[in-house]
Amino acid sequence: MARTPTAPDPAERPVPRHLWKAAALSGMASYLDAGLIVSISVNLAVYRDGYGMGVWMAGAISAIVTVCIAVGSLAGGWLADRFGRRRVYNLDILCYALGVLVVTLAPDDTVLLAGVLVAGLAAGADLPTSLAVVSDAAPSWARGRLVAFTQVMWMLGITVAVLLGFALSTTGMTGARIITGQLALAALVTWLLRSRLKLSAEPGPAHDRDAAHGTERAAAPRRVALRDVGTRAALLPMAATFVFYVTWGLGANTFGQFGTYLLVTVSDASQSLATGINLAFVPIGVLLTVAFVRVADGPWRDRLFHLAAAVQVLAFAIASLTAGALAGMLVFFVLYQLSNPFAGEANYKVWSQLTLPADTRGTTQGLTYALARGVFAVAAFFTPALAEYSAAVLLWSITVCMALAACAGVFIIRVLVPRAPGVASARPDLRTART
Repeated sequence: MARTPTAPDPAERPVPRHLWKAAALSGMASYLDAGLIVSISVNLAVYRDGYGMGVWMAGAISAIVTVCIAVGSLAGGWLADRFGRRRVYNLDILCYALGVLVVTLAPDDTVLLAGVLVAGLAAGADLPTSLAVVSDAAPSWARGRLVAFTQVMWMLGITVAVLLGFALSTTGMTGARIITGQLALAALVTWLLRSRLKLSAEPGPAHDRDAAHGTERAAAPRRVALRDVGTRAALLPMAATFVFYVTWGLGANTFGQFGTYLLVTVSDASQSLATGINLAFVPIGVLLTVAFVRVADGPWRDRLFHLAAAVQVLAFAIASLTAGALAGMLVFFVLYQLSNPFAGEANYKVWSQLTLPADTRGTTQGLTYALARGVFAVAAFFTPALAEYSAAVLLWSITVCMALAACAGVFIIRVLVPRAPGVASARPDLRTART
């Protein structure tokens, strides 16, 4: 049987340099969001000693970061859709810089709390807005890679904050100011570069209508009515991506905030060993997230999800079966770090941009971000108490959440992604590959 040459896979086409620049500048939202959360966590003991904070103030500062990011996500996505994505895109990063600058220079805990409030709201607002901006500018065949790249920036934000925290752990308040100061500097540089960024839609048959008008939509304000968000076209993918993100995020957020704490209090690891375990796996996460970017526009993105989601559930099941014993936790960390980049937040970001309607993309994803972060904040409040009551109950609860996330992901892949605008045209026509 004769074969005709197969059509080139659009997912293999090189992405123009200016779009990678746009993805990097949009990804700074993830870098700064992760950096803020981790920096506050790393510096909390230093703030407590330096400002003479009580336990309630320390708890308030920790909780308000997550709450403000949630509120900012909800408001920022809607403001971007209504008043123009590029306008909000540039404004919220400047507000973040000012907020973190206040945190860095705060003379007391009250001013620190005010800075955290401003920075958290701005960080939350920038998350859905920046994703919508880069998605608007991207052709359909490159959207997955460009959106997934923002997750690499998220991992870099964690890496820099953790490494600086480790290197400056003996420098007290000076080190704390350096850790947050680099965030303020990074935000200011990002604001300058964003204000000069020019995005132009790439013409051509592979560029779907949504992307072709992305720059115009990003620049031109459009009033978004609540009925637009409540349509079936918006509601179903919004509900599905929310269920995936909130169930997966309950496990990821718990170990992000309390991984070291659980290793010390449940697994009886030393503080040095617990910190070292987390540091050892950070580079693995970064490298595998880069690998996810390579497959984000091709069929392997969703194929790998099935395998990675199963391994992720297995990882938490092992931790649960061993009730958090150190040996079981070490196996958990290995399996979790190998699977998480292919069945985690990067998938949520890509699926959201593929399946949510373009005109309400900022509002709808902002809503899912906000609701999920609110759930994470409530869960974080009860996590230490639940861990003390029964580590097995905590871990099995997370295992169930991860299983639900896997089911939600399969539904998105099987039902929603095939219906997404531009997805069919972005894939080669396999029927013409053979004659």
